[in-house]
Amino acid sequence: MPEAQWTEAGGAVTELILDVFRLNGRLLVAGDRLVAELGLTSARWQVLGAIAYAERPESVAWHARTMGLHRQGIQRIVNELKTEGIVEFQPNPHHKRAQLVFMTSKGRTLFEAVSALQVPWVNGLADGLKPKEIATARSIIDQLKTRLEQEIDAVDYGG
Repeated sequence: MPEAQWTEAGGAVTELILDVFRLNGRLLVAGDRLVAELGLTSARWQVLGAIAYAERPESVAWHARTMGLHRQGIQRIVNELKTEGIVEFQPNPHHKRAQLVFMTSKGRTLFEAVSALQVPWVNGLADGLKPKEIATARSIIDQLKTRLEQEIDAVDYGG
């Protein structure tokens, strides 16, 4: 039986995937360090950002889907943030059990403090990079993300 061989693009995407995994690990470490003084971790920051940047209040399940993570993990973090008064739940008129997550005034103040740390950090990280090249990288990542979402949806829904 012949050994499977990558196409040129398949090999390149494999290398990109490995680089993204390595980048993710470094981002988590850097993020933990950046927001530690605010009592956050990268995971909590990520959830807080998802809530802050959502177009409207959404459920935990919606945030998990958008972030590409498991609902249970996001639920645990949201529950911690609720205990600390950073977020609150409010009724969802479209789903009785899936409450909507809102950021409290304490949460908004915390997110503003995070942004005050993140902006100079990311500007330094981006120094010397060309916006057009960043846009190309984002486009490729978005295409791969879309293909993976379609693949996952096809399996989840029997397609």
